[in-house]
Amino acid sequence: MTSPLQQKLKINGPTVITANRLGDGVVVWLRADGSWSLDIGDAAVVTTSTEALRLLGIANADENRAVGAYPAPVVLDADGLPRPANLRERIRVGGPTVALPGAA
Repeated sequence: MTSPLQQKLKINGPTVITANRLGDGVVVWLRADGSWSLDIGDAAVVTTSTEALRLLGIANADENRAVGAYPAPVVLDADGLPRPANLRERIRVGGPTVALPGAA
């Protein structure tokens, strides 16, 4: 099986790297400095496959803190901050789409 880092990656517009925090599964976003943030607005935005592969390499090397890293398409808001570009990422940013037991 080919490693995801060895596969061709097609980037069509602004993209960020996202994963899930190992300890609790919370969605995290990779910052430019290689650290993880809970806020998509802090994520490093790239526009080329080369840049995305570089960030994926950083993310995948940090599997003691976050797992399942992958590139996610974003749109930039009026302030230049990334926002989810597809339904999957909007759900991941906003949380579950149904009320969880015990939720008020």
